[in-house]
Amino acid sequence: MNLFRWRGWLCVCGTLLLTVLAIALARAQSSPPKAASGAGAPPKLAEEEFKNIQALKGIPADQVIPSMQFIAASLGVECEYCHVKEKDKDDKKQKVTARKMINMMMAVNKENFEGHREVTCYSCHRGSPDPVATPIISADEPKRETAEGKPGEAKPVFPPVDQLLDKYVSAIGGAEALQKVTSRVQKGTLTVFGGQHFSADVYSKAPDKRLSVMHMANGDSVTAFDGKQGWLSVPGRVHMMSPVENAAASMDADLYFPLHVKTLYKAFRVDAGEKIDGRETYFVMGRNPGQPPINLYFDKESGLLLRLIRYAETPLGRNPTRIDFADYRNANGLKVPFRWTIARPGNQFTIQVEQLQQNVPVDDAKFAAPPPDAQKPAAP
Repeated sequence: MNLFRWRGWLCVCGTLLLTVLAIALARAQSSPPKAASGAGAPPKLAEEEFKNIQALKGIPADQVIPSMQFIAASLGVECEYCHVKEKDKDDKKQKVTARKMINMMMAVNKENFEGHREVTCYSCHRGSPDPVATPIISADEPKRETAEGKPGEAKPVFPPVDQLLDKYVSAIGGAEALQKVTSRVQKGTLTVFGGQHFSADVYSKAPDKRLSVMHMANGDSVTAFDGKQGWLSVPGRVHMMSPVENAAASMDADLYFPLHVKTLYKAFRVDAGEKIDGRETYFVMGRNPGQPPINLYFDKESGLLLRLIRYAETPLGRNPTRIDFADYRNANGLKVPFRWTIARPGNQFTIQVEQLQQNVPVDDAKFAAPPPDAQKPAAP
């Protein structure tokens, strides 16, 4: 399979609606995906799925594209920086160099950090193709603060995490009001890529089904989670989500997330959060052993969730996704964000809800992936 053509198909995979938009805009560069492996079958390795794999041999095939995304974000470049469009060749020096850098990074971690991934592409590049080797001289006075704060200041005391999570549930209307919601249908406008607008619909059904539809000129782009398996589609193509994508999709589909977040993670940490839209926040980090954390930012005054940051692991580093929630309004006794913005390095879109209905009938069939005979490749 041609890796560059697959890049067009999954260029921003893992960001749900953002993924679908990229698929639709790049469909001319796409190739139809292969049929999914049978249940319980071991995942294909990168070298089995893609041609000319060298530095990333041995990793699951579904981790190749996220790894490429991590490199692009770390260097602040597009795919064409290393790849020749529509070719799977080593025509560019940057591609050869990238392989050497991947091998170097893995060797540094193996030889110095017991194989733990402590050093990544971003450690040196910080968004630039050329890593900065010389410290920058700043006009500002160097900061001398320690982890405990300024000398002489008392260490801040933060509310316990249970108190913050309970306040969040109370702020949106309470557990009873939330549990009365069995479905939600939202219609609005998606704004992306410097001002492009598309109408969008979002269907949710308790406890964990969700479908987002973006209406584009060449057909609908869909992101869905049926309670167990997620999928993405544009006309003629369907992509079944990988386990990492499924984890993100299931979180987005959880209609009762404010109630469940307390039990989703084994350990929490509370700290001061950054200002978001001028609002002071508390920062809550949730962690599970061996998994990336989740970062939550709660409005100090209202208790509402203003920002969520989650991470997708790749062999080279973590790809972040940030979701900002705003324009909370009352809907049948429940406060719901009518605007949310999803951002990843180099990509961002906003959905503004214009109509919202709750507890309306939504057929389970809406969340099911199209049958195989409907997944036909588009005409060349």
